[in-house]
Formats: sequence, structure tokens, C-alpha cells
Amino acid sequence: MTDEKNLIRMLSTPQERRKGFEVMVRQYSEKLYWMIRRVVISHDDADDILQNTFLKAWNRLDDFRHDSRLSTWLYRIAVNESIDFLRRAKVRQALSVDEEAAAGVANQLQADPYFDGNHLQALLTEAVSQLPEVQRMVFSLRYYEEMKYSEMSELLHTSQGSLKASYHIAVGKVREFISSHERG
Repeated sequence: MTDEKNLIRMLSTPQERRKGFEVMVRQYSEKLYWMIRRVVISHDDADDILQNTFLKAWNRLDDFRHDSRLSTWLYRIAVNESIDFLRRAKVRQALSVDEEAAAGVANQLQADPYFDGNHLQALLTEAVSQLPEVQRMVFSLRYYEEMKYSEMSELLHTSQGSLKASYHIAVGKVREFISSHERG
């Protein structure tokens, strides 16, 4: 694993840029994939968003300001790509009337060959998918990624207090969703 300072040096040097980018993709793909996947649910969608994230990163390497960490910059791109995807999906779903779009996320997830979790994990995923975009992102970053509020604040350009409130509200909604589905 290449340390961030050397990786940034490689990305800043024209002769080493392509190799540095390959190293960056290897180093960050898995973490970014799982962050995206927890937000958008589908493996195929997460794969597409991950590719878009790295494509944007490649095209914007010269825009990278060294005042934040490379990982924060990549997460910011992935978060923005995920939010854009969710917004487009919401519009498509509003226009769609097919039964698959109306089926529960838990059922879709359990049918996904890449999902290896149990019923409770599927319910948790469905509960998270019901959250508004910002709460879903905050919940995913805090719960799954165990990201500190200070890092999230830098990533999402929001105050730590606002993030804590969003997370607290999201946790309440997730608990309510799961308990209502476990009872009935």
C-alpha cells in the first residue's frame, strides 16, 4: 500500500500519473465500492458509480487541491455521484409503474446473487433505502464506514451538529422500520 504523500506525488508527475492512478484505483476501489453499495443497494449500480467516480477523478486530477486528503477528495466525488444517481433514480421511479419498482428493497436484495446476508440485514438495507438522501448518506458513512463526524463535515460541507442530528433521526427511523416489519 502506497502512502498518500507518495501517491499524490505520483499523480502530480506526468511520467508517473498513469501508474499512480492505477495504484489509487487498487487502494481505494473496495472501500469506495462498499460505501456506494450501501447507499444505492444494487451491485451493478454501485459498479457503475464507482467507474464514474474514478473517471471523474482521472479527468479532474489537476483540480485536486492538496488542502484535503486524497481519500476525502475521492469520497466526495463518490458521494456526489451516489446522490446524483439517487436523484435520477427517484425521477425514473416516479415515472415508472412497473411492479419491480414497487417491490420491496429487501426482496430485491435477497434475489441479488451478490447479496449474502440474512433477512435482518436485508431489512436494515431496506430501512436505510427509505431514508431521505442526506440521512441515508450520513447513516451509511457513520454506521457502515465508522467515519468520524469531523471527516463527514469536511466531506459533506455540513456542520458536525447537523450531521449528528441527521444520524440520530436516521437511527430512529431505521429502528422504527425494522421493529414494524418484525412485528407484522
